[in-house]
Amino acid sequence: MSLAQKHCVPCRGGVPPLKGAELENLKSQVRGWEVVNEHHLSKAFAFPDFVKALEFVNRAGAIAEQEGHHPDLYLSWGKVRVEIWTHKISGLTESDFVLAAKIDEIPQN
Repeated sequence: MSLAQKHCVPCRGGVPPLKGAELENLKSQVRGWEVVNEHHLSKAFAFPDFVKALEFVNRAGAIAEQEGHHPDLYLSWGKVRVEIWTHKISGLTESDFVLAAKIDEIPQN
């Protein structure tokens, strides 16, 4: 099953964040995402104008609400930067990569 077909699982805390090989394995399943300091995922998306970027943010927000897992979304003219991590453990879990894969499925037209 692909990451985009899975659902985010709420983190109750008390679990260690993913590190090393586990992160590399999951990173290989999402395109264009950067793992920053083994702490969070980051990706920039480009758009032809502000309206298209805003539409993307709204779609990403709807997915986040549906999954109960919320990224940081930075909107500016023609671009959006998305950062994802599990705040409860201040690091990365599989659910962060699931959300990244779902965001990648948003059409960028």
